[in-house]
Amino acid sequence: MNGIIIIDKPAGWTSHDVVAKLRGILKIKRIGHGGTLDPMATGVLPIFIGRATRASEFCENADKEYIAGLRLGLVTDTQDICGNTLSVCEPSVSIKKLTEIISHFIGAQKQTPPMYSAVKIGGKKLYELARRGVEVERPERDIFISCIDLLESEENDFLLRIACSKGTYIRTLCHDIGATLGCGGTMSSLRRIKAGVFTIDKAHTLDEIIDAAQSEKIASLALPIDTVLSEYQSVTLSDEHARKCKNGALHKITGLQDGTYRFYGPDNEFLVLGELRSGNFRILKSFVTT
Repeated sequence: MNGIIIIDKPAGWTSHDVVAKLRGILKIKRIGHGGTLDPMATGVLPIFIGRATRASEFCENADKEYIAGLRLGLVTDTQDICGNTLSVCEPSVSIKKLTEIISHFIGAQKQTPPMYSAVKIGGKKLYELARRGVEVERPERDIFISCIDLLESEENDFLLRIACSKGTYIRTLCHDIGATLGCGGTMSSLRRIKAGVFTIDKAHTLDEIIDAAQSEKIASLALPIDTVLSEYQSVTLSDEHARKCKNGALHKITGLQDGTYRFYGPDNEFLVLGELRSGNFRILKSFVTT
């Protein structure tokens, strides 16, 4: 089996837990996911199966979209409500003030990863150090936040829709918003509603996957491998060019503008993601069946 299944990850499961569960259900070893979600988070978790694992990096590196809960007046060591409380206060923040501060977090910026994260410093994962009470300096990373919309509010709890680049920690964003307001803040909930081209309306629960596997209909839930690359224009090659492409001997293609394309054989077989520069052809990632 080769393809992509979009899971609506349940709370309390790690991304690795979901992969392990599906590996057992499908009896397939070659399975991976397209971007880690914290255990408390729910939502879109693309699962890449078989030959589709070659394409998982394109989802991992893609933009994401979330619905996040922000609780003001609470600070924890993990920057979410699962952690130990560091401080509590009764904030007095107006919607106008919160909206103003939120606007300062839109665009290109630097973000410091939280101590409770899988980022490695000196060969050690930060969360391993944090659990021992050790805090170390972490290099800032470049992120981009496209939008932050305030959806709902109730007392000190606010619901935000956030669209952002790869590598953005929503927990840290909530923490930083609270710090800027002077009252502290933490992430109270997180649901990923989009990862690259994959949206929550295409996601399946684990129970649905189990039922489909038992009724031998699991293949009907899998998306084609090239779905993750649908942002790129498709090109159908001639028999001769397709043959050369499969053999790694295709070096020139005329009649196309510079850019990245999905290349197919005459029979609509997805072959490669390729790049053209002045007619020179280069394979970025091959999906040819060997």
